[in-house]
Amino acid sequence: MDPDGDLNPDTDDLPLRANTNHILVRHYVLDLTVHFDSKVISGSIVLFLEPRSGVRTEAGGSQDGFTSKYKEVDALEDGKKELETTTTKVEKMCGDAESIQSSSLWHTTSGGEFTLVLDCCDLDVSKVEEVDVTSVAAMLSRFPEVTSKMSGDVSRKPQAAFIQNLISMPSSQWRQQHQLFSLCGRAPGAQDGSTLQFHRDRWSLQVRKNGVTSPQEFPCALRICYETKPAGGSVRWTKDQDNRVCVYTAGSPINNRALFPCQEPPVAMSTWQATVRAPSECVVLMSGEEQAVPAEDGDTHFLTWNYYVTMPMPASTFTLAVGHWQQVTAEIPPELEKGVRDGTDCGKTAKLGPEYGQWTEAERVSRLGSSSSEVVKGSPLQTGSRDQTTCVDSAFCYSSLEDEGLSVTDYSGMVDDGISCSHGDYPCRFTERSAWSQRVIPHRVFSPACLLQKAQMGVLKLLPQCLAAAHAVLGVHPFPRLDVLIVPAGFSSLGMARICHEISHSWFGLVIGARDWTEEWISEGFATCLEDIIWAQAQQLSLEEKTEQFDLKALLRWRRLSDELQNSKEELQILRPNMEKTGQVSESGSSTVKHALNPEKPFMQVHYLKGYFLLRFLASQVGEQQFIEFFQLFVKKYHGHLILSQDFLQMLLISFPGMERKGLTLGAIYADWLDQPGIPKWLYERSAVWSQARLVEEVKAEVVKWILLSQSHHGKGRKRKRMEPKVNYKELTSDQLVMLLELLLEESELSVASLRALQRTYSLQNQDAEVRHRWCELVVKHAYAQAYGDVEHFLIHDQAMGVYLYGELMVQEDPEQQALARHCLSLVQGEMDQSARRVVEEMVL
Repeated sequence: MDPDGDLNPDTDDLPLRANTNHILVRHYVLDLTVHFDSKVISGSIVLFLEPRSGVRTEAGGSQDGFTSKYKEVDALEDGKKELETTTTKVEKMCGDAESIQSSSLWHTTSGGEFTLVLDCCDLDVSKVEEVDVTSVAAMLSRFPEVTSKMSGDVSRKPQAAFIQNLISMPSSQWRQQHQLFSLCGRAPGAQDGSTLQFHRDRWSLQVRKNGVTSPQEFPCALRICYETKPAGGSVRWTKDQDNRVCVYTAGSPINNRALFPCQEPPVAMSTWQATVRAPSECVVLMSGEEQAVPAEDGDTHFLTWNYYVTMPMPASTFTLAVGHWQQVTAEIPPELEKGVRDGTDCGKTAKLGPEYGQWTEAERVSRLGSSSSEVVKGSPLQTGSRDQTTCVDSAFCYSSLEDEGLSVTDYSGMVDDGISCSHGDYPCRFTERSAWSQRVIPHRVFSPACLLQKAQMGVLKLLPQCLAAAHAVLGVHPFPRLDVLIVPAGFSSLGMARICHEISHSWFGLVIGARDWTEEWISEGFATCLEDIIWAQAQQLSLEEKTEQFDLKALLRWRRLSDELQNSKEELQILRPNMEKTGQVSESGSSTVKHALNPEKPFMQVHYLKGYFLLRFLASQVGEQQFIEFFQLFVKKYHGHLILSQDFLQMLLISFPGMERKGLTLGAIYADWLDQPGIPKWLYERSAVWSQARLVEEVKAEVVKWILLSQSHHGKGRKRKRMEPKVNYKELTSDQLVMLLELLLEESELSVASLRALQRTYSLQNQDAEVRHRWCELVVKHAYAQAYGDVEHFLIHDQAMGVYLYGELMVQEDPEQQALARHCLSLVQGEMDQSARRVVEEMVL
């Protein structure tokens, strides 16, 4: 059966092929080399596998067609048949069409053998072999009870027993365990003569062993030799702001399957360790728990970098970035100072950009990841201590619990000392008392040389207060360190990768993840909600200031969401598209991610915004302070777990029983917020309240001034203009500037003189990306040719955010604007994100 046969080729769903219900990868050992000349990462990956117990299928019973009939077998049971002794054979292939076995032949000649299925695409696999862990002396001495039974046994039993013992080592011995994993990863291939065959199709790599009919008999350690492809969807080869080559993991929509063969379903959580070789002048950054110290790789011009993680996590959380970056320090090194000041090495990016103080929410810190140092996405800080966590004051300021007649749950029975965990065994920071008082975790920031000073002022100095604020709101930092990388302009950040947002992902997105990838709101909605709370805490705003700031942000997000929902397909607006089938998979564990390959999806923000508003709605029902305290309890209970929406909502409803008395049942929340497109009634009502907030009224007053100024220019000559009285414009925050420009976009006419004055008054070309985006929209709408340079700069240096600006340039049917769109595309086409490029090319070409 064709493994793609169960998918309609016209749909935009992403297949997750791995048969995780049959067998799981428990640990990866990667050994990789980065080749910038050929834009390839080559090497090998060793998979340590564990069969799932109690699995049984019938012939043809597997939904994805990968698994033939086999019976349940205990991996360590006596009497298991020995494998025939034949010459080891490795299938070599360079692509689907050149596979040694055709797709149809592969699926008709299985002979009842079990097939390991891994998620894989855009990889050239050259070899798959079983690893002989019995050749590792340290394994023999570490597990003598297995060694004593080996005499004369040429079957799989010792191999399986060694791996099972290795996987089962307690977390207190993780260092010894990782050392053994590393030694096994370098062990030679098994010499028992059995044959491993493999086949790769569009979305998977499939492996069989002659005579093996069940996962319990399947080899427990495999080495796969491969290399990536230059155009592979998981890694991006480009140039940084210094015009120097770099590569980094691109993430969604296909995650890491084009970087290494893996099990992509979130339930396949594993640990990993990696050795990466890169040119000696490069720095290698990865998600990992300790800062890597590079070592020379023999007499080559390469250095080796080693990283690892001890917390089992989905393969999608693995991040990698290699480039010619500098670490940002409190003082700029003298040898770099001149280049920083004049920007001579900054390529196209040096001339314009946010002023130092305007990097406060750093668009360029694209996706500050917080997994034990998620590096292609940055994050924060220094160290400090505090005896106990504190909570943010009420930020949303809705009616009190007493006014609503709701009862507050007694949390005393749920609060513990932070020591007890319900997840599997791993070295967890939640069990370390010292971690609970560590307000700021160790951190590093990396940047191209030309942006060192801006990164120092706009990122490095902010991180300690942001990390400390996150600790105050959510408690212990789940990971021991954090790296921040200022990524190239083409990174798909959508301008939402703000520092506090990305710090929030340490808790929601990493240490607590979604069990079903379609429920993205669990990560992005939570982080969007928490970014406001953490940022307000970092600024030490008063209750009134927080309320005003949050109302303004809520109105801006409401306008963005409303606009998006009016211009998108309904099926892309649903937060829980699988509805009651959410979290369900096939018998083998395979599934699909609904709409994951839709080209519009990477540029939609409904999961951020609608998810954020759902959480604001819930906070309005229980009280802001109580809601934050509930967040802390939820993190304590569910850290280290994958969750569905119902896990969060059910715990909330149990904690606050008064909600159900008001009709807020699980079903009602599903119906209003998660399972339907469009906008819930509550959101319409609240938007009217936000529209009357003080900060919004200030903006409206300024809009009137600008409209009057524009009108005063119509039909007037130069002499009258000179007589106009000077207008005093109020200083506005960045969020207020966004609102100002959005409201001015609603005007059908604005004079050239007023646009010139607007640009000069607020230095719009030097503001953050959100402001500059609205300014560019205004320029395009009113064909303000004098500022077309600002539009060109934005399209070159803020590529992800500028996608739909191309459409606005084209739809005006202005030859000069259309020429500008084509010119900008020609400049950045080769370095654009693949998804963005496809969308833009469709609009422009």
